[in-house]
Amino acid sequence: MNNSHSASYAAAGVNIEAGYEGVRLMKQHVQRTFIPGVVSDIGGFGGLFRPELTGMKTPVLVSGTDGVGTKQRIAQLMGIHNTVGIDCVAMCVNDIVCCGAKPLFFLDYIAIGRNEPEKVASLVSGVAEGCVQAGCALIGGETAEHPGTMQPEDYDLAGFSVGIVDQEKIIRKDSVQAGDVILGLPSSGIHSNGYSLVRKVFDVEHASLETHVDELGTTLGEALLTPTRIYVLPVLAALETGGVHGVSHITGGGFYENIPRCLPEGFQAKIEKAAIPVLPIFKMIQERGGIPERDMFNTFNMGIGMSLVVAPDQVDTVRRILPDAIVIGEIDRGEDAISIE
Repeated sequence: MNNSHSASYAAAGVNIEAGYEGVRLMKQHVQRTFIPGVVSDIGGFGGLFRPELTGMKTPVLVSGTDGVGTKQRIAQLMGIHNTVGIDCVAMCVNDIVCCGAKPLFFLDYIAIGRNEPEKVASLVSGVAEGCVQAGCALIGGETAEHPGTMQPEDYDLAGFSVGIVDQEKIIRKDSVQAGDVILGLPSSGIHSNGYSLVRKVFDVEHASLETHVDELGTTLGEALLTPTRIYVLPVLAALETGGVHGVSHITGGGFYENIPRCLPEGFQAKIEKAAIPVLPIFKMIQERGGIPERDMFNTFNMGIGMSLVVAPDQVDTVRRILPDAIVIGEIDRGEDAISIE
């Protein structure tokens, strides 16, 4: 039994006993994520993981870190806290798979105004679900109570993941060639980028988030909270074909910033705008906000959450592995990194 207690610290606004209760409640969620390689349970000073290196010539660790951003304000307003953890994991693991890496483990960090054990456990349940979807383990984390610097109901969720790839299988820009095909993988919604603009367009602090919106087929709040799609397992399977030359996670900066990140100098991505299945939520944002089309493609994923640059003779093979992949463009030589027409 833990008999740690500090009345003085509690008087300053930090309830360490609530922290212990939060850990107890979250354990069931964390244990769902345990995969071969996990050496320690949560609660220690560090998370331990033993990677399987059999068959790897030169193992390389790949790390990524990110947070949920202001999307979590929607969660706070709606009192729904068990989905943004999926976003937190997604924003990290979807990045590292772009290098060809398989995520191994994840750690989260929750800063919160007042530690409510049930709320913290709900947040961690989302993180655990994201880890299950990505095939990685949640091996640790931290919850920090910040009285006086955050409102009691506020929190900020962030984390990081570490993955591994054999050096010879790292996705490198120099494999991209003119004539390669760009495949797009559909997004589940806004994912976790551009929410400062989203919150402004919909005035979410005063909006009726629980009102059903016909064009969305759901409430506005539910549409805005739709978790980020995690692409890790299907993309890793596609990489095994050897025909994938580049992978881009469409996050902040939209198409214009992210797709060129996997291209060498002197090449450009030519995107066919008509091929992109723009989701209703993006059409609504553009219309209500009076936002220029270029700004939309420079801020949001517009319905494509990840893109793959694929050798022409491997497109059919990759699409058998990724049946929802859509041809959205091709690679050509040119000085402009990307054109959307």
